Amino acid sequence: MNKCILILVVFVLFSIKTLQAQEPVKTKDSTLQKATLETCVQYALQHKPSIQQSILDEQSTELTIKSKLADWYPQLNFDYNLQNNFQLLTSYSGGKYVQSGTLNTSGAYFSVNQTLFNKDVFLANRSKLDVRRQAEQNLENNRIYLKVSVSKAFYDVLLTQKQIDLTVATLIRLQASLQTAYTQYKDGIVDKTDYKRATISLNNAKAQLKAQQEALKAKEALLKNAMGYTADNIFDLQYDTLLMDREMVLDTMQAVNYSNRIEYKQLETLKKLQQFNLEYTKMSYYPSVSAYGNYNFNFLNNDVGKLYSQNFPNSFIGLKLSLPLYQGNKRVYQTRTAEIAIKRLDWDLLQLRNSINTQYVQALSAYKASLYNYLLLKDNLQLAQEVYNTIQLQYKAGIKNYLEVITSETDLRSSQENYINALYQVLTSKIDVEQALGVIN
Repeated sequence: MNKCILILVVFVLFSIKTLQAQEPVKTKDSTLQKATLETCVQYALQHKPSIQQSILDEQSTELTIKSKLADWYPQLNFDYNLQNNFQLLTSYSGGKYVQSGTLNTSGAYFSVNQTLFNKDVFLANRSKLDVRRQAEQNLENNRIYLKVSVSKAFYDVLLTQKQIDLTVATLIRLQASLQTAYTQYKDGIVDKTDYKRATISLNNAKAQLKAQQEALKAKEALLKNAMGYTADNIFDLQYDTLLMDREMVLDTMQAVNYSNRIEYKQLETLKKLQQFNLEYTKMSYYPSVSAYGNYNFNFLNNDVGKLYSQNFPNSFIGLKLSLPLYQGNKRVYQTRTAEIAIKRLDWDLLQLRNSINTQYVQALSAYKASLYNYLLLKDNLQLAQEVYNTIQLQYKAGIKNYLEVITSETDLRSSQENYINALYQVLTSKIDVEQALGVIN
């Protein structure tokens, strides 16, 4: 009875374990329910392959540091051998040839080595913080670049969607205008020229809508690629127009701080590592010092069956100093090369400062011009809407001809498109200014 219960318990536990193994592994959500700019950026930081590769590179760097620092610890080794001397060594002594040694030998050798001073492990210990910092800065640089590219791609898709909305609204207006022109033509108020002009405008708008819809597919694909988003999954962008209006404001009196730029930080870190490299080459004039010890088991016997019956051990400890005396001036050349590398980095830092200044001036100028253009076009949009509404009423009353209707419609459509384009230019130029200032986290 007890055996049956035990078998039943084992069967139940095995079944539960099997079901757990068959349960699918839960992974991070691979789709976006709410595709705002913030969620798109956060999704990209978690799923973009280049970011994940940078994280793995950072982990690999940490393991490499630990691997190099492991040389500071005592190095314990063990060797074992078993040897059959089927021909013994022959020597000449006392006027005759004598064989020496035993037919079978075996040994077990324990050795320990402790590094006291070595330029490689000394450099690894001195530079570990900056090596870690370099890996962290590479990851940060990739994240900043990703945020910029995703933000611009997001605004580009948003721009195209707004253009489509405007074209759809234009189609509705043109269809209503076409109906009005056709009605007046049937009533004999106007000739068929107005009706044909309305048809031409409507067809042009339909063609424009089709082109924008196809362009939207391409831009959504670019956004998904920037995010690392699965191509088959879809999402709807969500945005707050009022929030976008507030976010486009930027303090234009900020001064450039080079240390905020990740590229500048990377060069400074690289310069520190080059200084460590110079220190490393100078330490090649110093000796390497280590302590060591060995304990050896030696077994000798002509009878292999009795080989391990008697041990003849030996052991020793020592101190080793190694110093290259002359290498054809190799160390002199290596030292000079390291010094030149540091001087070259100083010029790189100067060139980067000049580039940052130029980038900031260009980005700030583009932002100011885009913002000024946006404010003017915002007023133009309101005026164009008022003109269009007035002329529509006058045309229906027979005061204006249809050519003026077409002109007002064209002006309204141009004002709408220019306004949306100006909004996109302001938002993207603001990103360029923030990138130049190094304030994108």
